[in-house]
Amino acid sequence: MSTSEKFQSVFVALAALAGLGAGLFPPVGEAAGHLVLPALMLMLTAVFAQVDVGQVREAGSAGRVVVTSLVLNFVFTPLLAWALGAGLLGHSPDLRIGLLLLLVTPCTDWYLVFTGLARGHMGVAAAVLPVNLVLQLLLLPVYVLLLGGEAAMVDAGTLLEAVLLVLLVPLLLAVVLRGVARRWKGTDWRDTVLIPRVAGAVLPLLYTAVLAMFAWQARTVLSHFGELAALLPPLLLFFVVAPLVAVLAARLLRLPADQRVTLTMTTVARNSPTALAIAVAAFPDRPLIAVALVVGPLLELPVLALLSQLVRVRPEESSIRH
Repeated sequence: MSTSEKFQSVFVALAALAGLGAGLFPPVGEAAGHLVLPALMLMLTAVFAQVDVGQVREAGSAGRVVVTSLVLNFVFTPLLAWALGAGLLGHSPDLRIGLLLLLVTPCTDWYLVFTGLARGHMGVAAAVLPVNLVLQLLLLPVYVLLLGGEAAMVDAGTLLEAVLLVLLVPLLLAVVLRGVARRWKGTDWRDTVLIPRVAGAVLPLLYTAVLAMFAWQARTVLSHFGELAALLPPLLLFFVVAPLVAVLAARLLRLPADQRVTLTMTTVARNSPTALAIAVAAFPDRPLIAVALVVGPLLELPVLALLSQLVRVRPEESSIRH
């Protein structure tokens, strides 16, 4: 893991602070608003370009993990997100929607890093990735409209357009990029040269988007700082409950140690960049929703780092991994 990856939470926080400072100058904040969505879409294109759909074949060796992961991510977690929002954020509809968007989008990139650090089953982890991507593309509008209730206050067509714009366009661009690279330079060049370069662009684009968003909405952040602090209790509860439920499910299923690690990481890690892009596109007049989504990674990355040590497979527990 690179230095940038290890300290992602710190760099996100620094980008946010730099954005707040820049946003105190109105012309800068106004210009930054035009940069947020393009930066996020380019970042998602870079993320999706790393996905090899052929990895789905790896799922055949661990069907129970895949099925359990889907149940936890697309049934249990949305219900938990709704309960946490209703119970702890009833005073702020925008924070409830921000929390919901964050928690119902399972990660499609970072959990692979932490699964590897914890010596989990990388084949299964990679196989779950495209499935998570497709299902969140299809189900996110449903979750927001059904679980968000009156707090969502967004037309179904507007939300669907935002999801298609933010997820489908980068996905198509990524597929084209992979295809052109394979035909032009070959598979080996694509996988050993292009993909690492694309992967290296993800974090700079994320930091750019965060800086621009905080510059754009500096006044909103400063005037609602106390409300943003209210996100901490539900987020902390999620990052305690989710891994405990995943570990319990793994034990009930008597999964091998490496598959237990994979299930835990895929259950806990969230897709905050995707959720952020959706929020910017679907709720342009409710900036607090988007701002709330930046709080998530500040907790998520340290939690995942700690978790990767707590659930790490010991040598005596190791099973054959692909």
